[in-house]
Amino acid sequence: MKRKRRETGVTISDEVRQQALEQFKYGKPLFGKGGAFAPMLQELLEAALEGELSAHLDDEEEEDSNRRNGHSSKQIKSSVGSFELSTPRDRNGSFSPEIVKKRQTILADTLEDRIIGMYGLGMSTRDISKHIEETYGTEVSHTVISEVTDRIIPKVREWQSRPLEAVYAMVWLDAMFYKVKDEQGHVVTRCVYNVLGIRTDGHKEVLGCYVSESEGAKFWLSVLSDLHDRGIEDILIASIDNLNGFDQAIATVFPHTEIQTCIVHQVRNTMKYVASKDSKAVMADVKKVYQAASKEVAEEQLNELEKKWDKKYPAVIKSWRNNWHKLSTFFKYPAAIRKLVYTTNTIEGYHRQIRKVTKTKGAFPSDMALLKLIYLASERIEEKWSMPLANWGVTAQQLSIIFGGRMKLTL
Repeated sequence: MKRKRRETGVTISDEVRQQALEQFKYGKPLFGKGGAFAPMLQELLEAALEGELSAHLDDEEEEDSNRRNGHSSKQIKSSVGSFELSTPRDRNGSFSPEIVKKRQTILADTLEDRIIGMYGLGMSTRDISKHIEETYGTEVSHTVISEVTDRIIPKVREWQSRPLEAVYAMVWLDAMFYKVKDEQGHVVTRCVYNVLGIRTDGHKEVLGCYVSESEGAKFWLSVLSDLHDRGIEDILIASIDNLNGFDQAIATVFPHTEIQTCIVHQVRNTMKYVASKDSKAVMADVKKVYQAASKEVAEEQLNELEKKWDKKYPAVIKSWRNNWHKLSTFFKYPAAIRKLVYTTNTIEGYHRQIRKVTKTKGAFPSDMALLKLIYLASERIEEKWSMPLANWGVTAQQLSIIFGGRMKLTL
């Protein structure tokens, strides 16, 4: 014989009706702090839980094998404040409610999303806790906030290992540095390796973020191997800084990739070794090199630079000579492509947006805490990348001509 379902319900008093109508009339929230329906949330949830248990018991195969077994209570935090929620239990312990899950103390459709959103904007756990108390009248401890933000860790892992496209037109590889506490609680420097790519349809995409103790070609090799394992078969052009061994690491995994060392990094390194009284003159001569109309003209200007400054700054000239094969790659491309590849401005723009979020942090409590914040910030940044790069149609055709079958146009 089938059990009779327990009837539950919530009634609305005339006083509540009047308050709700007044708040609705003036555009005030009915389910917020001080809202007319706020006190009803507890009753609505308990009624729903009773209904869930009734349905669960009705679905049991053996009619008499399970039955109700009283209630348990727990403190629930929500946007309408904190309240005690009574949850019905069954004798077998097989009931798992959906509307408010076991061990859940914050309503997912209210505070959890807000906590994660504020965390993703770079707010500290202390500021988040204070904001929630002021706005919703409920206290949420720093520990609970950390537990809530930890729930995105599986998404971070999934994002880090997601499959990538087979071909990317351009890829920028660069690093950022942060302070993080290690397992012993000591503050150490961590290097975040970021990879930003342009798909063949012209859209930007963050391909990966990796945390290491320091920047080095050996770790970059592991990053590139991971990108290959996740599906990348070919990269047409890679823009990098002048890290020793970086180009060899790329060639090991993607042997056909053309490598462009960032001109901006080279110029910055040049000016480090130039006396302030000569900086303007040297800078003017350096610009003649990388702003030349062709590689041939650039090499003529490089010869002039050497004649004028080699005796005074031999290390500067040696650096330009040693790296010229990587610095001059962009001269073979049309103007539109040159602007994209001869600097790492594209990925540095991404870094600036990340730093806006992370700049308020002193030292992150762990590597994962750092990755969580970068992941959330990257999600918001990528939402703005809804359009392909300007004039991508022309650029794609030029790349198709230069690289032949490696760059297939999407028609």
